[in-house]
Amino acid sequence: MHDTIERLLAEGTVVTDGAWGTQLQARGLPVGACPDAWNLEEPAKVREVAAAYVEAGSRVILTNTFGANRFILDRHGLADKTAEINAAGVAVSREAADGRALVFASMGPTGVMLMMGDVPPEQVEAAFDEQAQTLARAGADALVIETMSDPAEARLAVAAAKRTGLPVVGCMIFDSGAQRDRTMMGTTPEDAARALESAGADVIGSNCGQGIEGFVKICARLRAATSRPIWIKANAGLPEMVDGKATYRQTPEQFAAFVPELVGAGAAFVGGCCGTTPEFLRAVAQRIAR
Repeated sequence: MHDTIERLLAEGTVVTDGAWGTQLQARGLPVGACPDAWNLEEPAKVREVAAAYVEAGSRVILTNTFGANRFILDRHGLADKTAEINAAGVAVSREAADGRALVFASMGPTGVMLMMGDVPPEQVEAAFDEQAQTLARAGADALVIETMSDPAEARLAVAAAKRTGLPVVGCMIFDSGAQRDRTMMGTTPEDAARALESAGADVIGSNCGQGIEGFVKICARLRAATSRPIWIKANAGLPEMVDGKATYRQTPEQFAAFVPELVGAGAAFVGGCCGTTPEFLRAVAQRIAR
């Protein structure tokens, strides 16, 4: 186990952070705009999100770099700012953490369908390499590969992240199938765990896709399939569309009520994804403290 991960877990279950996209939208980010660009355009608002999670009790916070790979940024005409956006994302989170939390930099999918063959795997891996190396040079404590549906893309991302020498978290999104226990590509938790572990991930997990109640079984299945620590970040339930906006009805207390069950199923890192707020993470931290 990587030293950074071992030190964190020595103090018990680790509370991570919550949603970034919905929190930035609450601060004025237009729907459909590039969240990562705000690292340069609105750093104070990005810092506000990160700092709120630190104040809530998060021992690990992420960075606003989920979509800051060259493929995604190119859609917004920002490919030439890839390095600048990633470096700024780490700087903002490190400033907000102020030594009270570690900064795990976020890396999401490229949006490329590898199975279609339109883009060679080497180009996808190069994009992950570029992002991972920039995040590492900027001072990230670890890298988080998250919301992956395709194990082939996840393996490329993990491999690129591992080359930095930093600890790597690998996460898949299980939002498909009758039991919502498959990725969009049909990957099971067991298959995902094996793929991520073989790629070298130090921590294995899942984020997004469904509410926390569905993650208890996902967590148990991941735990049974790997010896790596398990990372879970669930949504605040499933969203409802209200006036064209995704609205999450679950309360922090309802969310946190599942935390003991989740930890019992093997979760070593617990946080939130879409729709969760600092209040959710405060409730989670209080549950874990008890």
